[in-house]
Amino acid sequence: MEVHAVTALAALAQEHRLAAFRLLVQAGEQGASAGYIAKELDIAPSSLSFHLAQLSRAGLIVDERQSRSIIYRADFAVMDRLMGFLMANCCQGINENNERTST
Repeated sequence: MEVHAVTALAALAQEHRLAAFRLLVQAGEQGASAGYIAKELDIAPSSLSFHLAQLSRAGLIVDERQSRSIIYRADFAVMDRLMGFLMANCCQGINENNERTST
């Protein structure tokens, strides 16, 4: 998981990709088309295509053709594993109030 976490975090370490991923998480299982994402984020479609490809290669999003559109969705299972990895490996000994706990 560590290698995948590095890849996923690297993909999210860019403003447009983070914004697109956040929008897709908020869209839920319904997902969103590239046109909708580009409009909402005010990003040129060609730039967005590059960013969506990076998120897809990192395994953070999936896409599905629906008629003439491609619908993008956050991969919630991957997101949950990434969050679990971060909690287990980066936040050990810290409670929900950001206070150190005895280990």
